[in-house]
Amino acid sequence: MSTVDKMISDMVVSRPRQYSSAIAPDASLRVPEASRPSNGGATVGFRSAKYTPMDWHSNNYAILQQAETDATAAERIQRLSKSLCKKSEADAQSRQSEGTRHLGGRLQEIHLLKSELQGHIEKLLAETDLLLLLKTRLEKALDATEIPYGIATDNLTCRERRLGPELVKDAVEDELLKEIDLIRNIQALLKRTIDQVVCQIQINREAKMTLELDWSDKWHAYNLDDQCGRYNNMSRNTQHHPSSATMQDQVSEPTSWLQFSQENLSRAAQEEHTTMNLRVLVERLLRDTTEDLRSQCAAVDQAFSQRCSELAEAKTLLELQLAQILDQIGAQERNIVALQQAILDKDAPQRVAQSRLYQRSHRPNMELCRDDPQLSLVEEVWQLDAMLSSLQQQLAEARGSLAHLEESRTALEKAIACKTHSLLVDKDKCMPHRRRYPTVVALAGY
Repeated sequence: MSTVDKMISDMVVSRPRQYSSAIAPDASLRVPEASRPSNGGATVGFRSAKYTPMDWHSNNYAILQQAETDATAAERIQRLSKSLCKKSEADAQSRQSEGTRHLGGRLQEIHLLKSELQGHIEKLLAETDLLLLLKTRLEKALDATEIPYGIATDNLTCRERRLGPELVKDAVEDELLKEIDLIRNIQALLKRTIDQVVCQIQINREAKMTLELDWSDKWHAYNLDDQCGRYNNMSRNTQHHPSSATMQDQVSEPTSWLQFSQENLSRAAQEEHTTMNLRVLVERLLRDTTEDLRSQCAAVDQAFSQRCSELAEAKTLLELQLAQILDQIGAQERNIVALQQAILDKDAPQRVAQSRLYQRSHRPNMELCRDDPQLSLVEEVWQLDAMLSSLQQQLAEARGSLAHLEESRTALEKAIACKTHSLLVDKDKCMPHRRRYPTVVALAGY
């Protein structure tokens, strides 16, 4: 029993405990006047409403009881408050530690993704720079093809000026036409490849921009989370933001957040792979086109060399034949002179024989005899006429042969002139012009 209870028991022994509210001094506790003792006129002035001793003790008891109840409730509240304070302190520290731990984990995730994004950004930048170099090489290679194209067309134009039968569609012309077709096809292929490289560069830049935006967002998020992780109860730069827990409009969840970056990284990796394959393709394309152009150039040069050798050989044969023809012309001219002289030499014997016969034809009567002299003179005249006829025929044949020889000489000289002109075109104009053909390094775009 408490001290208050003992005191109340001592004061009111016979009254049982009543756990009621304190009795207010109102009219209900006053003693009725009819029941009060009357002492006559001497007590009239002291007859006022008063409490009974029982009321007094009851009132004191109620006050004490209420005070004890309030004290007990206060102690309970104090115990609960102390326990609540300790629990709230522990929970707050736990929550703060857990929040710091989650922020640390989040920082690690952001850092890893930020590092991956940075790596792919650098790779895309490097691949794009390599593509830009290849684009420059392709453009240089395309410009370099204009020189062989001009050389080939110039060779064809020059060879159109060949004379007469030399204007032939030979192996050189075939190879030149092949070279022009090859150059046109290569130019078209290089243009398409340049367009493809430009398109891939644009795609790489877009992918790189997407990664940079993602990286920038993660950089800002990392700095904010890092700053949040450094906050503690001793930090002076913290403030109250009552609506901060409800004001954020969440746009993503951890799954969608990770998926967004993974999709960006996957696209970047795909573009990097595509760029690498394109670079390998362009390198092989430049190597193959260079080899094809140089191979066709060698084929054209070989055709020119072979054609020039054929022309030189034909020209030599023609010149040898011309020398023989000139010798024959000289001999035939001397033969004609000899035949003419032989014909002139037969004039005197013919006149002598004919004169003898004519004179003997004037013999009189029986003297006009067919004697041996007569027969010999007749035979001599016939032989001289036959000789002259043969000499005249031979002279005509010699003159005809000389005319044919002159025609042959003219044809040979014309053919030699054509061959010489063709050699001039092929050997002295076309082939020296082809020495300007671009080198392998120039055709490869360097």
